[in-house]
Amino acid sequence: MKLVPRDPFFTHLPHFRDINRYFNLELGDEDSNIATSAWTPAVDIAENDNHFLIEADVPGVNPKDIEVSMENGVLTLKGERENEIKEEKEGYSRVERSHGSFYRRFSLPETADSENITAKSSNGVLKITVGKKDIAKPKKITVNVQ
Repeated sequence: MKLVPRDPFFTHLPHFRDINRYFNLELGDEDSNIATSAWTPAVDIAENDNHFLIEADVPGVNPKDIEVSMENGVLTLKGERENEIKEEKEGYSRVERSHGSFYRRFSLPETADSENITAKSSNGVLKITVGKKDIAKPKKITVNVQ
């Protein structure tokens, strides 16, 4: 008989996710990272001392068809990827590229400056930079020697 080490938490991981999802929704955190659409672009969020950076993969989406807005600390991304009309005679046996609209929302901390937001699209990646308020930026304090 071979003994195999087992992590008891690993077997319960799906249950923990369900519980977290339930409590996040019940506690009113529904504005944080909501994805509701036919397809959902992958998003990376990073933070440094001066700003937050949100990068969304939106290949095939015309930048003119993307709407970025921020209200009450919630950043919203909306857009649509047009459906290409394909003739059946081309012999497709499988179509995996999703089309349609997307809608994502992210709760940002109160340090986010809603007056200092830029959005740029390049090579199918939407980059949104949200500046931080001056009061949120770290301040270096010099230690004087006596």
